[in-house]
Amino acid sequence: MKIAIGNDHAGPKYKEAIVNYLNSKGITVSNYGTDTENSVDYPDFIHPVAKDVANQRVDLGIIICGSGNGAAMTANKYQKVRAALCWTKEITELARLHNNANILSIPARYTSVPQAIAMVKTFISTDFEGGRHQKRVDKISCL
Repeated sequence: MKIAIGNDHAGPKYKEAIVNYLNSKGITVSNYGTDTENSVDYPDFIHPVAKDVANQRVDLGIIICGSGNGAAMTANKYQKVRAALCWTKEITELARLHNNANILSIPARYTSVPQAIAMVKTFISTDFEGGRHQKRVDKISCL
């Protein structure tokens, strides 16, 4: 499995913990995030993740910013990207099961690192249900 990760200044600690977890599972990670808490513009770190997902260079993406909203909005501009803003593992599970989310957007200022790791575990281990959900997912894209 290959995962791309990107974050702004709100997420370096989250990214470090997530990358360590993913590496411990033998997952290849493309790191596009900042490593400092110096203020940066989140789109600069989210676009590369969304491009990798949209072009199928990776299987999934993880993006992190303060609220998770700006990151998700940026990623969702790309065709074939379904970025889900999640703050619990239950919401993460439903985003994968029902919406076939391929990018997890984590709000660093509203979750803890252990919560984020739990969401990542759920995100990478949950498969899309398909079935009745597929026709709905097919209607998401504007093109």
